[in-house]
Amino acid sequence: MKLAGRRTLSEVKMFWAKVFQTKNDLLLAVCDEDLIEKEIRLKTHKVKISRNFYGGMLISEKIALILMKKATIGNLIGKEIIKIAVENGFIADENIILINGTPHAQYVKII
Repeated sequence: MKLAGRRTLSEVKMFWAKVFQTKNDLLLAVCDEDLIEKEIRLKTHKVKISRNFYGGMLISEKIALILMKKATIGNLIGKEIIKIAVENGFIADENIILINGTPHAQYVKII
């Protein structure tokens, strides 16, 4: 049963995210939950969505937005996280690439 304005558990989007702190930047890597440890191909190259890079913590959309606001560099992969990033102005459609149909984008905040 779905209450007005609320999502059911099956509709809640979750993401894998990892934060890397450098001297000057906060890098955020986020992927859709179902992509972790998958490989996608780009012509002769393989891209592995590894737990080592993306798999720090399983987070909600709300936490993903908070982290994207704090991050100075973002690395995002997956239909759901890219949709959220576009809707909230972190990336523009023209900056999204498709890797075998999977959207990927990066952003850098210049302060």
